Amino acid sequence: MDQRSRRLPLHRARSRQRPALAGAARTVSASRRQRRAAAGFAGFAPDACLVNRYRPGTRLALHQDRNERDFGQPIVSVSLGVPAVFLWGGPRRADRALRVPLWHGDVAVWGGVDRLRFHGVAPIPAATHPLTGAERINLTLRRAG
Repeated sequence: MDQRSRRLPLHRARSRQRPALAGAARTVSASRRQRRAAAGFAGFAPDACLVNRYRPGTRLALHQDRNERDFGQPIVSVSLGVPAVFLWGGPRRADRALRVPLWHGDVAVWGGVDRLRFHGVAPIPAATHPLTGAERINLTLRRAG
């Protein structure tokens, strides 16, 4: 683990094989227990999935996920399609954000003391992916209720 990963506990996993879009849910499900345990959230059982679709030039401003009842549960983000740059900020919106590249099949997990860090997505570049065309799809799994 490099020094940057130790400072900012954003757990990111990259698949060796990029899953086909139709098989992505099976890939995530099959490795779910291992990833939850590696990130320190072995008991996490999501009950909601938010699907975001991004086209070139669109972005997601820095924000906190505050709609859930229990902030002790992590956020799990699955990236599909064209690459993106995840903005991993601090506890205040004004804190400088680390730019983390995400590729098709990457999974990011954060929680604990970092659960309410500001985060977002930089503008999506013009690119194409064989399964999603010019779009990026993000699946955000969480425990809402």
